[in-house]
Amino acid sequence: MKTVFIAGATGYLGRHLCEEYHQRGWYVMALVRNAERARGVTADQLIEAEATRPETLVGTMSGADLVISALGITRQADGLRYWDVDFQANVNLLREAEAAGVRRFAYIHVLNAGAMSDVPLVAAKAAFVEALADSPLRATVIAPSGYFSDMEDILAMAQAGRVWLFGDGGCRINPIHGADLACASAEAIAEGRDWLDVGGPDVLTLAEIAGLAFACVGARSRITYVPDLLRRAALRLLPWITPRKIHGPAQFFLSAMAQDMVGERHGTRRLKDHFADIINAERSLS
Repeated sequence: MKTVFIAGATGYLGRHLCEEYHQRGWYVMALVRNAERARGVTADQLIEAEATRPETLVGTMSGADLVISALGITRQADGLRYWDVDFQANVNLLREAEAAGVRRFAYIHVLNAGAMSDVPLVAAKAAFVEALADSPLRATVIAPSGYFSDMEDILAMAQAGRVWLFGDGGCRINPIHGADLACASAEAIAEGRDWLDVGGPDVLTLAEIAGLAFACVGARSRITYVPDLLRRAALRLLPWITPRKIHGPAQFFLSAMAQDMVGERHGTRRLKDHFADIINAERSLS
């Protein structure tokens, strides 16, 4: 039985990766900071350690054939910086994988990182990819276009009655469900691919996504298009007027939504069904 070590196992994608490899018959080792809080993670072994503290990682990857890192602090607010986690913590994982003789290291990156080099979150991730390229380990980099969960912000705006979009709403994206992304990642790794720009099955404009959201809500589309000049101004101002836990993700979102984010099409789950599931679940609770 092959063994996979998954970092970031309690996150959105990490949980799907654990489930995917478990279904494929792998022995799953999941890195968690607190085992008691890791409920629902499908793993054969929970390993308590902190990737930001390399001494806690020593020996944890013994016997692992593959390490996958979905580690990042996109939505965390624990005082750590992107360079502490998205870069340095991943470097710590990589060095331990090298010491343990792991055969392959896979990393979850972001699509079009080169066009967002001025975004701190993306810069830290890109710096780690460079470190990974210099490693003797074979590597696979997975660069997703965006998650279904990211699109829930548009659904929330539709539920509030109006969606605000920058520019003309014509930028295209094919967001992907976490389960489909985990499957596509596992397949790319198994094939020995070096890099995969990946997205879901449907390529949509942001305006079309807003339309899907209003249709699921059952309301008439009300979209306000904001001049792109305001988006660019927000990118400059946010670091000065908001804390990192707000402006960090916002900078990434504002930058990503101003360009096409289209990856190789994978998966079967569709965004309209995801929106409908959310609406139906909310209605069943009301």
